[in-house]
Amino acid sequence: MPITEEVIRKVAEDTGISVEELKVSSLLAFLREKKKKIMLERLDILARYSVNSPDNLEIKIKNGEVAEHPAWEDLILLENLEAGIVLINRDIKSIQESS
Repeated sequence: MPITEEVIRKVAEDTGISVEELKVSSLLAFLREKKKKIMLERLDILARYSVNSPDNLEIKIKNGEVAEHPAWEDLILLENLEAGIVLINRDIKSIQESS
């Protein structure tokens, strides 16, 4: 069920903020929560291999310190997660600068 403008206005009124403030706060909260989940997944992968960066994981793979499978797949995932964090940070900055 889609949220109507009426519902948004009611929530804004109930919380004592403007509709625009509600939209900005909601977007920022959503992005921060998404970033938190990505960062937790990133930390899980790093901890699994006892490394602190994708570069260190790659070195361990190349040196044979960890099995190539699934380490290569995890490395790719790790790099994608880090790229996602960069995009979210840009979006957060853009929202903050425009509000």
